Amino acid sequence: MDIKESFKNVYRKLSEKKWIAYNLLLSVIVASGFILDHYTNFSQTVSSSISSRPAVVNLSAFAVKVPTLKYGFAVDTFQVVQKEIKSGQNLGDILTTYNIGFQDIEKLVANSKDVFDVRQLRAGKAYTIFSKDTLQGADYFIYEPSVYEYYVFDLKDKLKATKYERPVDSKIRAAAGSIESSLWNAMIDNGLSYEVTSKMEAALQWSIDFHHIQKEDEFRLIFDQNYIEGEKVGVGQLYLANYKRQDKEFYSIWYENAEGTIKGFYDLEGRTMKSKFLKSPVKYSRISSYYNLNRFHPILKRRRPHYGTDYAAPYGTPIYAVGNGTITKASYTKGNGRFVKIKHDKVYETQYLHMQKFAPGIKPGVFVTQGQVIGYVGSTGLATGPHVCFRFWKNGKQVNHLRLNFPQAKPLPDDELPKFMELRDQYLKMIEGIEPVKVKKEAIEEDLPEGKKGNP
Repeated sequence: MDIKESFKNVYRKLSEKKWIAYNLLLSVIVASGFILDHYTNFSQTVSSSISSRPAVVNLSAFAVKVPTLKYGFAVDTFQVVQKEIKSGQNLGDILTTYNIGFQDIEKLVANSKDVFDVRQLRAGKAYTIFSKDTLQGADYFIYEPSVYEYYVFDLKDKLKATKYERPVDSKIRAAAGSIESSLWNAMIDNGLSYEVTSKMEAALQWSIDFHHIQKEDEFRLIFDQNYIEGEKVGVGQLYLANYKRQDKEFYSIWYENAEGTIKGFYDLEGRTMKSKFLKSPVKYSRISSYYNLNRFHPILKRRRPHYGTDYAAPYGTPIYAVGNGTITKASYTKGNGRFVKIKHDKVYETQYLHMQKFAPGIKPGVFVTQGQVIGYVGSTGLATGPHVCFRFWKNGKQVNHLRLNFPQAKPLPDDELPKFMELRDQYLKMIEGIEPVKVKKEAIEEDLPEGKKGNP
């Protein structure tokens, strides 16, 4: 076979291999196209299936930590210090401890003066410090003067205070109780606070001398109970106070007209409860000695008329002026100790003995109003313990004020009486079914139906 024939044979074999390779490649391409097309259709089907159903995320395998929030901050992201303000401590003393410079403190005080006067910081109140890095100084100072509000002092960027008020929910409530030993015990035994007790005394202070309460006396109250985040935080407005002694009852009902020009406590007939004089010059006390013209003096050891009524109370208890008047004396004698005398009008005068000290601004010639603090309980002069000896003059003669009766006050204006009567009837209906239970340590507090509070 010549050379020419040999080349033909080689070319033919290569051509056959080329076609085989070409066919093989073509088959691969076709198969790949089929697979790709099938995969695309499958992907679209799967995607469509997934998108047509809601996404389900199972977090049960993960530890999800919910941040602790306080004062609007995520507490977990800060180093937190909580303390109480010490006696004599001021804002500068506190902040310098947490690496805040004097210049920044001065700016903070100046920028915050319209929001909070830092001189109003009070010993015993809580404060909180938030710091990202203690070496770089604190970031926030929070002062909480009451459960109702708090102040956030920005110590870094703004150098300014912001006031925040917590949202308060109120619910109208009713309570009833029976006296077994004292009013305070009756209130506490019936699950009531000192605050509501104080409001009851204030509402009835012109009608009842609470130093003369008797066993089996009864009371009923309607008032607002305040809540913050579901917790009791205090008492709001007292709407009705009812006190029953044997066959005699006293009522004090809060009324305020729409304009706010008339407001206060009134009896069942719409007469103002506020009479010329309070029944007592001190609260939360007891009578330790009565008006007695044949009393044996505990210090002088001889019989000597006692022209006053002694109210025993702790040192520093506020003493109130029982009526409007002008101070004629604010002085000291060996027997009376520190005392104040007030001339109320041409007929009546009162005197308050054995004071620890006078209230600021109390001096002869000063006009004082009913309920104004004029001094504080002490034991100066001839006194065996802390008390105030209260004396009462009528037409220049000392008398027993507990036996005095004063003229009744005038009722509300004629155009206000119908509104008052309607409100009165609503309150009376609310307490109809509430009976005091004469047992200790058992709450007699009930929720009242939802309704309007104040004027109907």
